Amino acid sequence: MKTTRSLERSGSPVVSAFESRARRAAELAERSRSAREPLRFVAGLCEAQARAAAALEQAHRSVPFVGHLEQDLTHPVFLGAVGEVVRFLAAAGPPALSEPALVRAAEDATTAATRLAVFWNGDRTAADDFLSRALLRPYAELLRHRTLSPERRHARGCCPFCGGLPSVSCRRGASESDGASRFLVCALCGLEWPFSRILCPSCFESDPKKLPSFSDPSLRSASLDACETCRGYLKSIDLSDDGRRIPEIDELESIALDLWAQEQGFARREPGLAGL
Repeated sequence: MKTTRSLERSGSPVVSAFESRARRAAELAERSRSAREPLRFVAGLCEAQARAAAALEQAHRSVPFVGHLEQDLTHPVFLGAVGEVVRFLAAAGPPALSEPALVRAAEDATTAATRLAVFWNGDRTAADDFLSRALLRPYAELLRHRTLSPERRHARGCCPFCGGLPSVSCRRGASESDGASRFLVCALCGLEWPFSRILCPSCFESDPKKLPSFSDPSLRSASLDACETCRGYLKSIDLSDDGRRIPEIDELESIALDLWAQEQGFARREPGLAGL
């Protein structure tokens, strides 16, 4: 992976984070049968985001970003940098992603910037949601590492830094039976923040009887935290016995749980890195 080694020499923690996800996804793809293709796709996506992050970080050193997206979009490097992600999605994404990515790759700068600003301001539409999030992730993660608070609406149950929705949760420390701490992982900037184990992050149901947890014995590290009230769910990854796990990546091994949840009438609040 020549690109990976070249980027890592930059010493950037933002770029290194994307490269770590790419390596982990590639590693898991080698041993997974059911999730091999999604993992390979995510490995490539993280590589593209790493290249975008490297370009944005270099641009930030000369003309700093301010955290106000409409202003930062006018930076001469911004759209070209996130274009790395568009090109990857258009070339290697599944049809549901590659077809709209091809459209976006051909758009003029004004239209491209408007789409990103619409998503950033919270006007979410299913067709553009995942694409815009994938494009803006390197920017959002750069802001977080630079502690540049973005001008974005925040709501309860969302990321305290950027207002993004959680795509997965994780358990750290002791085992779940011993009260392991629960953290939510932001799908937009990657922040992990503590959240009550007995609380739905979507509707805030707190009755344990309405918050069942499901698991598959063959997937010991993954479980599914559901809510009978709003019929939503969030995947949870146990990190207590293997520090190499990366929640956003390792949850892809348990795609079977997502398919099962959908059959039971539960809906995932926010798609993961594979768009599922």
